[in-house]
Amino acid sequence: MSAQATFSGEGARRRFSGLETIAACGPLAPALVAAGGAAAGLYAWYVAAARLGTGVLLESAFVAAIAGGILAALAGWVAYGRYFARRAGVGVITAMRYDAWSWAALGAGAVGVLGPVGTPSRTAALAASLFAIVKVLVAARFVHTVRDVLVTFVVTRIPIIVIAELASITLAQRPGIHTVESTNPLLAVWARWDAVHYLDIARRGYVGTDMAFFPLYPALIALVGHFVGNDLIAALIISNAALFFGLLFFYKLVEHEFTRAVAHRAIFYVSIFPTAVFFSAAYTESLFFALTVASFYYIREHRWLTAGAIGAFAALTRVEGVLLAIPYAIEVFAAARAEGRGGEWRHFFSARRSTRIALGAVAMPLGLAGYMGWLWVLRGDPLYFSKVQAHWDRHLAPPWVSVVHAFGIIKKAAAAHATVAVANEAIELAFTALMIAVLLAGYKRLRPSFIAYMALSILVPMSTSSLMSMQRFALVLFPMFAIFALWGSRPWVNNAIVAFSLPLLAFFTVLFANWYWVA
Repeated sequence: MSAQATFSGEGARRRFSGLETIAACGPLAPALVAAGGAAAGLYAWYVAAARLGTGVLLESAFVAAIAGGILAALAGWVAYGRYFARRAGVGVITAMRYDAWSWAALGAGAVGVLGPVGTPSRTAALAASLFAIVKVLVAARFVHTVRDVLVTFVVTRIPIIVIAELASITLAQRPGIHTVESTNPLLAVWARWDAVHYLDIARRGYVGTDMAFFPLYPALIALVGHFVGNDLIAALIISNAALFFGLLFFYKLVEHEFTRAVAHRAIFYVSIFPTAVFFSAAYTESLFFALTVASFYYIREHRWLTAGAIGAFAALTRVEGVLLAIPYAIEVFAAARAEGRGGEWRHFFSARRSTRIALGAVAMPLGLAGYMGWLWVLRGDPLYFSKVQAHWDRHLAPPWVSVVHAFGIIKKAAAAHATVAVANEAIELAFTALMIAVLLAGYKRLRPSFIAYMALSILVPMSTSSLMSMQRFALVLFPMFAIFALWGSRPWVNNAIVAFSLPLLAFFTVLFANWYWVA
């Protein structure tokens, strides 16, 4: 415990060792952390014993695991306390006393090992969840960004969840045979349409048309599901956790570009967008939103390697993730030009920075390249993910073909009095028009990198000969919501956005919950 800490705000100037810092927190906080560390050590010992057999169940191994867990927890507590104190602008002791409760939450992991309540893996997953939740609550107590995001997340997710659950229980489902992903109707409501594909991939791997769906999300479902014991619950944990961090990065990105008020409106508008129900379902929207916004944030921070690595994960989530390479290049050239004006060209293109920029640029398409390579080995065709889209009547075509195709469907459906088909195509056309209109009207309000990414994110799905799901694709088009937030400073615009979004959000949520097509 040689870590050093400074008692900023605690009335002291000199730096204190980790042990002195722990002692200054009083007896309760270290005891809570030690209890959590002991529980973590106990669980680690249990897992090792279960895998290696009873021959290794020695008393010394048990004692070492408990002691190691306690020491690791105390060291982590000190390190995180210093980090949080610096970021939140509070004293180290204050930060550590509050944070101690998150480490105490790890004690729940011991319940599954010592008692008959739940399995060890599930209680460990519960302990990890409580650990993260308490940390978020403590951060919200001191950091306005986290507080604003947490409040927005809670006040928008709860109504959507309530509406979906009530709709699935009280209203009749669309006629037909539907896949049931859970015997619990409260869970099953979140696994409609494409969610079934992701859950199937997580359980049994890729089969047939499933290869149209990229692997990161189902891989995470399988990983988390191993601990939780239920793939659907794992998917919902991933989606909602990703949404929270996506909103956090979006807030920081917009605040960096504009103001806190604009950032607050931006995360609120995206949270109440008509198709925001997909953020809480077993879909990739939350994960893709979080990864693209986080990559963009680090691009703007000129942390090229981090941006590239996150961009690679985005491209492993959806093919559109590879589009991040364009704003990445734009921002690199913008930064070089800005430093060039001051005669700092050599500094910007130093060997170390040039290496980081190059590695970040190479990393971004690696997610897509990795999946294509896997398909090449498995199917002999690296573009199979694209070709299998023909199952949904999609193929590469000029963007105007999809618009003509939509009007053609409306004409045929109207003649056949198929009003549902007319309504679906009209909605897809309306949201496509909305995206294009916002791009054209607001392109001067954002940086070229934002506008380039937005334009490409509209162009790519329009170039598949179909506008199917455009209203869902609009949900992750974060530059559009930044433009909305800028316009929303005018009260009448803000009122119009809210009045447009909330009724449609409730309507689409009801449709989704009862197996009607939304996007």
